Formats: sequence, structure tokens, C-alpha cells
Amino acid sequence: QVQLVESGGGLVQAGGSLRLSCAASGRTFSNYAVGWFRQAPGKEREFVASIHWSLAVTYYADSVKGRFTIFRDNAKNTIHLQMNSLKPEDTALYYCAVGSGVRLTRSSVNSWGQGTQVTVSS
Repeated sequence: QVQLVESGGGLVQAGGSLRLSCAASGRTFSNYAVGWFRQAPGKEREFVASIHWSLAVTYYADSVKGRFTIFRDNAKNTIHLQMNSLKPEDTALYYCAVGSGVRLTRSSVNSWGQGTQVTVSS
């Protein structure tokens, strides 16, 4: 059974940085994409970024390009999301997810983490 455990959320001022981590276990992820979605109160869950585990191909939402970077640590079976220049509109519950295909989408996700809260104050 796939387990995704997120960490690294918190409260930060606008312009600050946070790094989220997602420790993955329960299967071999070499043919899967792993990434992050987020959901703000009253809004739909939206794609943030993903990386294909073996191809290392990355994708980003337009709203985070140039500010967020997703990368993996193969030895620890962990992916990270480095978030810089944070804005109040980045405030959301961030979910780690894994799914088939090169690019992660809502429809391709087959496992979700529990979520970690990111709050950016103005």
C-alpha cells in the first residue's frame, strides 16, 4: 500500500520561503509521477507541480513557475517542493500525490497524502 507522508508546512511572511517534503513508500515509483496539489478554502484542488520519478521531467502550474522548484532524493524516496517568494495567495493545504503517466493530473492520481498547511501572511 502506498504511503505518502508530507512535512514542512507552516506560517511564513510574504516573500519568504518554505520547503515541503513528501516521503513515499509502499511500491517502486520509477514509472510514476509524484507531485503536489493544493486546496484553499472554498476553492477546487489545483495542480502545483510534478516530477516523473525516473525521467526527472518536471511540470509546474503557471502561477508558481519561477518561484517553486520540485526535485527528488532517490536515496530517501522523497520529493521536495522548494517554495520561494511566497505570496498570500499561495496559502492552502498542500497535498502530495502519486499517479501513472509522465505528468500528474487530477485524473491520474491514485494515492494522496494527508496534506500539510502553508499559510503566507501579508
